[in-house]
Amino acid sequence: MPGSLSPRLAAIVNALPIQPHSRVLEIGCGPGAAARAVAARLTTGHILAIDRSATAIAQAEAAAVDEIRSGRMSVRRVAAEDFVLQTQEEPYEIVFAVRVGALDGRHPEAGQRVLQRIAGATKADARLFIDGGDPLRELPIPRLEPNEGARRSM
Repeated sequence: MPGSLSPRLAAIVNALPIQPHSRVLEIGCGPGAAARAVAARLTTGHILAIDRSATAIAQAEAAAVDEIRSGRMSVRRVAAEDFVLQTQEEPYEIVFAVRVGALDGRHPEAGQRVLQRIAGATKADARLFIDGGDPLRELPIPRLEPNEGARRSM
């Protein structure tokens, strides 16, 4: 576990059901500490860390040079409510977010848009975790009708 990880983030990362091959999406990554800790657990898997803040993405990218170079991690500047898979990007199996207002109930309308974006970017059996449990709680991912995700990304 990277030394810069707080005990709270360490507990969150430890609670995630990560396997060495997992495809993980972190929403609201900030400077990327949790994403780097997840990347350290992956061998053939991958974590994509997203944030709407250019500053946060720059910090995450600068701190994760080795993880990015290895192919286990990437970062992308995008708001969660605008996130869609890129061409040839495989869907994710695990999604997590820490202190993201759209998912913790502070911004319910934005939360519905984010949940739809998550549904379009994940496998059918994917799992979504947010902070606020012990240490995490799981939220249901609404499932889209066939081809609805493709229509939304156009």
